[in-house]
Amino acid sequence: MQLDKFTDYALRILMTLAVRAPARVPTSEIAGLYGLSENHLSKVATQLARDGFVLSERGRNGGMVLARPADQISTGAVVRAMMRDDPVAECFGANTSCRILPACGLRAPLAAAQEAFFAALDPHTLADITRNRATLTALILT
Repeated sequence: MQLDKFTDYALRILMTLAVRAPARVPTSEIAGLYGLSENHLSKVATQLARDGFVLSERGRNGGMVLARPADQISTGAVVRAMMRDDPVAECFGANTSCRILPACGLRAPLAAAQEAFFAALDPHTLADITRNRATLTALILT
């Protein structure tokens, strides 16, 4: 499995918020830290807020904070939420045009592989992946 940019950016946002907690961090600041498009990152942030991973506030003192403690946010849950519309193969999506679909035995193993990927991430929390907070802070802020 490969993470798409949307999911990668979501994890970067969450890691930044975990390292900077309890500070409120604007999307524009995170975009600048990683050299990413603020417009694209705003879409990712909106999805993170919609899925309950962050709280977002607009305005002069606006920005994002984690919606719950980092040790209560599973990376598997984040990746599942962000990748929910990305089928592992065409035959899992809405536009299925594969001729062999009615007889194909690949769908079940692919579905199991995708679930195994998510399951491998489930036990790892945002707190786990940001445990090296001092080094991450130095890298993010330079």
